[in-house]
Amino acid sequence: MKKSMICELLGIEYPIFQGAMAWVAEATLASSVSEAGGLGIIASGHAPKEFVHKQIQKAKQLTNKPFGVNIMLMSPHVEDIVDLVCEEKIKVITTGAGSPAKYMQKFKEAGIIVIPVVASVALARRMEKDGADAVVVEGMEGGGHIGKSTTMTLVPQVVDAVTIPVIAAGGIGDGRGVAAAMLLGAEAVQLGTRFLISKECTAHENYKQAVLKAKDIDTDVTGLLTGHPVRGLRNKLTRTYLKAEREEGGKAEPNWDRLEDLGNGALKRAVVDGDTQNSSMMSGQIAGMFKQENQTCSDIIQELMTGWEDQLNQSTLKWMER
Repeated sequence: MKKSMICELLGIEYPIFQGAMAWVAEATLASSVSEAGGLGIIASGHAPKEFVHKQIQKAKQLTNKPFGVNIMLMSPHVEDIVDLVCEEKIKVITTGAGSPAKYMQKFKEAGIIVIPVVASVALARRMEKDGADAVVVEGMEGGGHIGKSTTMTLVPQVVDAVTIPVIAAGGIGDGRGVAAAMLLGAEAVQLGTRFLISKECTAHENYKQAVLKAKDIDTDVTGLLTGHPVRGLRNKLTRTYLKAEREEGGKAEPNWDRLEDLGNGALKRAVVDGDTQNSSMMSGQIAGMFKQENQTCSDIIQELMTGWEDQLNQSTLKWMER
C-alpha cells in the first residue's frame, strides 16, 4: 500500500489514531497504541497541568515512539496545558471544543504538529487558514461529543474543501471502515470505542462489558437542547436526561442547572467507578460490532490493517470477475 502522508508527517507506521477519550485515554492506552505502530493520544480533558504532566512522563517511559496530547480548549486549565505540551516537546496535538488559533504561533514555534477535530466544512477551512497541519473529521456516529453530519457525508466534503490531510473518525471499527474512509479521501482514521475495549485500556470492566454487550441500536444522544450533544450507551441516566430535556424544552426559560447537574461527573462514574446506570458511558454506534474481549492494541491495529488490505483485494477481484 502507498505510504500515508500522515504516517510520513508523524513518523508512525500505520495510519491509525486512537481517539482522545476523557478519563479513558491515559498514558497506558496511548503508549500501547503508539508501540503498536499507530498514534496514541493522551486526553487532557479538564484535568490540571500536574495530572497531564504525570501522564506524559509515564508515556515517555513506556514508549519511545510518537504519541500525542489532546487539548480541550474549553478546559479551565487550557493555558497551562498549552504551556506543558510546548515544554515537553510533544510531537503532535489534537484539539477539541473550539479553535486553537490563539495558540497556533506558540505551537509552531515549539515545532508541534497541530490537528484540530472538526465537525463541519467551514471549521475545517478555518483551521487550514489558521495553520493546522491536518484535521480530524468526526461524524455523528462516534461516541462522546458529536456534530450533526455523518462520517460518510462529511469526510468527502472536507477532503474536497481543504488541501491538508484529513483523518476520518466516527463509526469506524474494522478494516472495512478503514477502506471506506480511505476511498472517501482520508489519509488516516481515528477510533475510540474499539480501543476502549482493548486489553490495555484501564477503564472499568463494567464499562467495557456494557460496550461488548451493546447492539446496533443501544446508543442515545443527549444534550441536543443545550447545543452540546453526546452519544453514549442507553441507561437510566440517558432516559432521565432525555425526559428532562423534553420537559425543559417546552419552557420559555429552561432550567439549565437541572441538565448540568445530571451530567456532572457522569463520565467518571462510568470509567472509574464502573456505574453502568447513573453514568455517561460514551460509545459510538459501532459498538454493536464488537464481541471479542481482551484484544491488545497491537492485535486491533494488525486486524484493521489486514482487514483493509483484504477488503481492497476482494473488491478488486469482484470487479474483475464481472
